[in-house]
Amino acid sequence: MDKLRILLVDDEEDFRHLIGAKIKDWGHICMEASRGKEAIKVLKNNDVDIVVLDYIMPEMNGLTVLRNIKKINKDIAVIMFTAYPDKRSISGTDKLGICAYVPKFSVHSDTVGALRAAIEIARKRINKVKGGSV
Repeated sequence: MDKLRILLVDDEEDFRHLIGAKIKDWGHICMEASRGKEAIKVLKNNDVDIVVLDYIMPEMNGLTVLRNIKKINKDIAVIMFTAYPDKRSISGTDKLGICAYVPKFSVHSDTVGALRAAIEIARKRINKVKGGSV
């Protein structure tokens, strides 16, 4: 399995570090950003395969960050984290090519398992676009 370069964007430091460690345990390269502006800078300066993006963040919410990401790379795979995966809270993101939605930790969700599955979905999408194996 080839390593994916994943940018993890979340303002909750403990959560970001926990998920970042899991991504690295799965054999991928994980870059982290705590804010939208930082994420955009990392994306501009690095080769990134997948962005894992929190929906609710201060300064710039996930939808605004997503719009900026798509201006930089319209084909990049984006996985959206949300604590509120209802239609109203994620409205507008579906038109911007979200690869998958992953619920944040709750007693009713397996965040880590859902993220791992979403990364595999994104890998397949990337392979289809690039016509190779990532």
